[in-house]
Amino acid sequence: MTPRYARHHRTTLALATAVAAGALLSTALTTSASAQPVADTAGRAPLAAAPTALSAAARNTLIQQAQAGASDTARRIGLGTKEKLVAKDVVKDVDGTLHTRYERTYAGLPVLGGDLIVHTSEAGRTEGVTRAAKSAIKVASLKPQIAAAKAEKQALSVARAAGSEKTAADSAPRKVIWAGKGTPVLAYETVVGGLQDDGTPNELHVITDAATGKKLYEYQGIETGTGKTLYSGTVTLNTTLSGSTYQLYDTTRGGHKVYNKAHQQSPTQGTLFTGSDDVWGTGTASSSASDETAAADAAYGAQVTWDFYKNTFGRNGIKNNGVGAYSRVHYGNAYVNAFWDDSCFCMTYGDGSGNTHPLTSMDVAGHEMSHGVTSNTAGLNYSGESGGLNEATSDIFGTGVEFYANNASDPGDYLIGEKININGNGTPLRYMDKPSKDGSSADYWSSSVGGLDVHYSSGVANHFFYLLSEGSGAKTVNGVSYNSPTYNGSTVTGIGRDKALQIWYKALTTYMTSTTNYTAARTATLSAASALYGSGSAEYNAVAAAWTAVNVA
Repeated sequence: MTPRYARHHRTTLALATAVAAGALLSTALTTSASAQPVADTAGRAPLAAAPTALSAAARNTLIQQAQAGASDTARRIGLGTKEKLVAKDVVKDVDGTLHTRYERTYAGLPVLGGDLIVHTSEAGRTEGVTRAAKSAIKVASLKPQIAAAKAEKQALSVARAAGSEKTAADSAPRKVIWAGKGTPVLAYETVVGGLQDDGTPNELHVITDAATGKKLYEYQGIETGTGKTLYSGTVTLNTTLSGSTYQLYDTTRGGHKVYNKAHQQSPTQGTLFTGSDDVWGTGTASSSASDETAAADAAYGAQVTWDFYKNTFGRNGIKNNGVGAYSRVHYGNAYVNAFWDDSCFCMTYGDGSGNTHPLTSMDVAGHEMSHGVTSNTAGLNYSGESGGLNEATSDIFGTGVEFYANNASDPGDYLIGEKININGNGTPLRYMDKPSKDGSSADYWSSSVGGLDVHYSSGVANHFFYLLSEGSGAKTVNGVSYNSPTYNGSTVTGIGRDKALQIWYKALTTYMTSTTNYTAARTATLSAASALYGSGSAEYNAVAAAWTAVNVA
């Protein structure tokens, strides 16, 4: 007899999925002058600075220890008496170096853009501090000059322009210190929910100056995306047997579950997929709200993404705490998108045109779940240049997931959405070797890049990653031809995708902050390359050359 909740390896017919998501078609990190990041130390053994895998208990202990010593840390790095640190995350390198990420408060108010990372040697010596904001936090008065209602009215107006029909904010505007750009000021943060014009949930954050009423910043909390159609063949999934009923519940990967939204747009979790047998899906999608194919595809995508992060970076789940997110399929009626939502710690997939093209392909999972990783590490603001870096991070790691899967039916490539044929002529949604081939994305940095939609400003970092991995000029990878140009006509020699992924991951988790822009991303990746491979190494020089080749110098 099989014990209750026994773990099962099961076989399911894979999954033809996904058409395009319309949402995909459409500031600075500084290092304290007094102490450079430990990553600039050239004398380390190669890869001594690679992250080491931590158990959930070990990670929690390090965070608790950091919080216990937060007052001393704040004093040691020169914060004012009204500033306090809140430990958010800790990364430990192979050589024992700790990188502790903190959020900040000022007189008890959250400081938006006040996050920082303290780099500490194994011996406990502070080696450097990476800060989202360089300015000292000093606010003359904590008394607002405008009423909270004015800030709420402004936020509702901005939300209506994005399609929301909400007539009130989700909660009263909260007082914060805005330090994301320029001189820190007292401000209101207002969050407006509802739905955007395409049916995507809305979580619009609007920052309003509490003295003047001027809008300072806005960003969307729901991060959207799409992926390519992927026919994965017959795949093995981990499921659970409860009594005589099978569940799409993977206890080997943090307890990931797949729920059915049955074409509803409500914020509820949905109903867990269960069955009398352990075979899920038919290999073809249907418009039925109970179709199992989309659910099996979502389970497979989450499984491969979990394994990619664990086996490539030693990361134990999205939060690095051993806990799995969950997935919801059949969201909305003919909803042509997929999104990551921090508030539910979950992935949600629509069924696409006619409810017969679910957006549950593997690289959608890789892209969207990587938004969760970004949120729980650098927390890159989803607007301006930091928003472009946020999107590029998901493209970069989504591409990494695709190569990691090594699926013979769809070899890894540097094309985004090449199977969905959104343009009607067989061309991809985005190109990493030359992003401008999609007609909207930027190949190179310019002063106007921050004004683009984040899915197009991401082109600069996508291009950088391709050049760092494969180099410039003509090349064929897995049967796909590429030809990557450079801004300055230079020739860039790639270091290989594996090393490029390690550099980007370390930069994201150790040296990027919420306000990192492209110039700061160059600094962060150089610091990562120096830590991993040595200052002046071939890898370090390639990072510098690749950024120069996309006009980030």
